[in-house]
Amino acid sequence: MECATVCKFCSPILLSPRSAVVRKRKQQLSNHNKFKFCNSKFKIQALHSAQTHLSSEVAAEKSQSSTDFAIGELVWPSPSDEIPFWKKDFPSWGVNPEVPVDIKKDSNPMHIIHITAEMAPIAKVGGLGDVVTGLARACLSRGHTVDIMLPFYECIQKQQIKDLELVTTYNSYHDGNWIPTNAYHGLVSGISVIFIEPSNQFFKGQNLYGGSYNELEAYLFFSRASLEWMQVTGAQPDIIHVHEWQTGALPLLYWDMYHYLSLKKPRLVLTIHNMEHYGECTKEQLSKSGLDGFTYATIEKAVDDRTIGHNPERLSLLKGGIVYSNAVVTVSPTYLKETLCTGWLASTLIRNRDKYFGILNGIDTAMWNPATDIFLPAKFNAQNPEGKKLCKYYVQRGLGLASEGILDGNHVLDMTHKVPLVVCITRLVPQKGLHLISHAIKRVEELGAQMVILGKTSDGRVEREFEGLAKLHNQGPSIRILLMFSEELSHMLYAAADIVLVPSMYEPCGLAQMIGMRYGAVPVVRKTGGLADTVFDMDDQSNHEMANGFVFEGIDGGSLDSALNRALAHYRQKPDEWNGIVQKVLELDNSWNNTAGKYIEVYNSVRVRL
Repeated sequence: MECATVCKFCSPILLSPRSAVVRKRKQQLSNHNKFKFCNSKFKIQALHSAQTHLSSEVAAEKSQSSTDFAIGELVWPSPSDEIPFWKKDFPSWGVNPEVPVDIKKDSNPMHIIHITAEMAPIAKVGGLGDVVTGLARACLSRGHTVDIMLPFYECIQKQQIKDLELVTTYNSYHDGNWIPTNAYHGLVSGISVIFIEPSNQFFKGQNLYGGSYNELEAYLFFSRASLEWMQVTGAQPDIIHVHEWQTGALPLLYWDMYHYLSLKKPRLVLTIHNMEHYGECTKEQLSKSGLDGFTYATIEKAVDDRTIGHNPERLSLLKGGIVYSNAVVTVSPTYLKETLCTGWLASTLIRNRDKYFGILNGIDTAMWNPATDIFLPAKFNAQNPEGKKLCKYYVQRGLGLASEGILDGNHVLDMTHKVPLVVCITRLVPQKGLHLISHAIKRVEELGAQMVILGKTSDGRVEREFEGLAKLHNQGPSIRILLMFSEELSHMLYAAADIVLVPSMYEPCGLAQMIGMRYGAVPVVRKTGGLADTVFDMDDQSNHEMANGFVFEGIDGGSLDSALNRALAHYRQKPDEWNGIVQKVLELDNSWNNTAGKYIEVYNSVRVRL
């Protein structure tokens, strides 16, 4: 049986106790897939428990205490495994619900309710869910009361909700009927969540989006049902924070209906995460919410400017939300500038410029933390980065990108680590630069590197294109294209990556580059939106202190090649300098704690004290 000490691979490594024990797979694995800790005399530096306060993470990571591990095995994954390595048993998902003690509390605490279509990790398709959870946790840590209201999608895994209970039964209006509705309460990642469940067909199905019901009408219902719940229960938050087009009608419903009833205190903040989703709506559809849709068909209110003079003219819920909210935020300063100059909503945003703010997103550093991440085979951080090597080799083995031969000391691992690994985790939509992702596959292969793409699409044409690429490349030695979404695998891939690729055509903020850096992956990005606000080129001598990645500006393959070539040359020819970049990005603070204060300033600028 193959046997080697951990010290030969990387010393020291932050390993989770769970990863170091024997885990039996359902299928019989051959002996050469097992890595045994041969002798308990070898010391492995251990991070304090995941329950350790976030505020003491750094101290824990620097701790010199060590732990003896009994004889045990880490089972190396293989592509032939019956159960893929990212689908094995993990501890229950969640992050420490306690509030860090060293975060300064704000002097005037508020009650904030987020109304949203997504929340990580239980109802997530893109970055919207991450942002809502991260901002909510950051505001909690600053002493505010925070709730999230979310549709109770049928596909939500209820075991991820703590203390779930039915709290309110009431009726909410839709299309001439009062629909019996249940409101449940539970805790997700330490955040109070109200789940709205209508008795009709809305939000039924195996996915968040794309069900058999009318999605736009479902979110119109949800917007009114959220306000109706506040009225029924007497809730009077300081701030109602709505997100994207799905809840764009809520400000209209608030000011033209519920503010005349019982909701007097709340003020409305809208965050636009992506200006390309407008919430196109007919006047008749908006009328199903109980409003007179025809009164909003003016250029000053909610008419879709692109349809003026057409028959019929249409409305935009996003535009209505912009007009009727007290403050509007988009998710990076550069994207704010771009949206004031381009797109049909630019004129509306210019008219409302005095209440329009650009605030860069953060990432939830409790949820995305390589020092405590439950999905990683080895933990690491800026002080102890060596565990990243084991994460890379683990993923390479599991995806068939590394030899499964007998390990001889550290020779296989070192050989594998000479091959740079590029990772691209994305929704496969035109915004994300599909032609550049396809081009990168070919270029990475030509340069002798490896690449893993993780993503999915609802566009049949795009799906067929990438299925063809997967069939062409997935049996080879360097490319893996995985057309799916997996929260678990995304964590592992960020931890394994040397380079994270984000070649977006436009990118309001982008989280992949920030998460990648949190896990020690150097970003290669196109200069647009939030990417321009977070990644600065290594070869820009005028901004050397900020330099943390490789940037290109064009939308053609040659522009991408230039950045990729430079990144891979750095990796291979300047290993010490590359390790310095990795160390630098691991130490960057892109947490919500840094940026939530700007949201608090916006909240305070519009709140009222009754």
